[in-house]
Amino acid sequence: MFDTLVRFDPSRLPTVEIQGRVIRSSAGLLHVLGAEELGSVSLEEFYDAFIWSFREAEHRRADDHREIPARTRLGLCFERLGLAPGAVSAPLVDRFLDAHMAALAGAAEALPGLFPLLDWLAGRYRLGVVSNFDYTPTVQRILTDLGIAGRFETVIVSDGVGWRKPMAAVFQAAFDDLGVQGPECLFVGDRPEIDVLGAKRVGMAAAWLNPARTPLPEGLPAPDFDLPGLPALRTILEKSS
Repeated sequence: MFDTLVRFDPSRLPTVEIQGRVIRSSAGLLHVLGAEELGSVSLEEFYDAFIWSFREAEHRRADDHREIPARTRLGLCFERLGLAPGAVSAPLVDRFLDAHMAALAGAAEALPGLFPLLDWLAGRYRLGVVSNFDYTPTVQRILTDLGIAGRFETVIVSDGVGWRKPMAAVFQAAFDDLGVQGPECLFVGDRPEIDVLGAKRVGMAAAWLNPARTPLPEGLPAPDFDLPGLPALRTILEKSS
């Protein structure tokens, strides 16, 4: 999804002023939404806990590739603020998730060459998305806002599986939806340590979207294709057919 189909532009996030600094973050919106239930929690305290929860979730995911869903991550934020479990109501958590999703979706834009490539792929190949992300509705919202949700027969997001790439389970969920097996598929992704490695582990061919022409990190399996950009995918598929 991110950095393969769309890119994230932080400059399109809402702004919040923290101790004299203007920061791009949804934290200000969330703090306003939660003012009544958060009580005396200051904006600065909320922002610090919000950012800490993101970093903590990333740290935990790195240990074993288990997903930390967005709702759980918000729980970490509330815990950091010293709030008792259940102190923040479920409706407010839902409003937090919706507001954060809208902010992230508003900062996503299609990568160059995406729309012409999808037009060419239509009717030639069956398409699916497998994405590491902590909230499936955000991925679905972005695909819908871009007008491309209908191009994909399946959209698998790690928070719905419980595991993140490169673990086999998240790929297997897509295979099950499509009724295919790994050797029938080509996976396109931008991260060699999760996309290429994960795809090769489950028998897929792998195309590494690598516009910076970065050398492959040592110890990782080589991709079948090293792409300078999305339009190059059409070229390799035409040659392979």
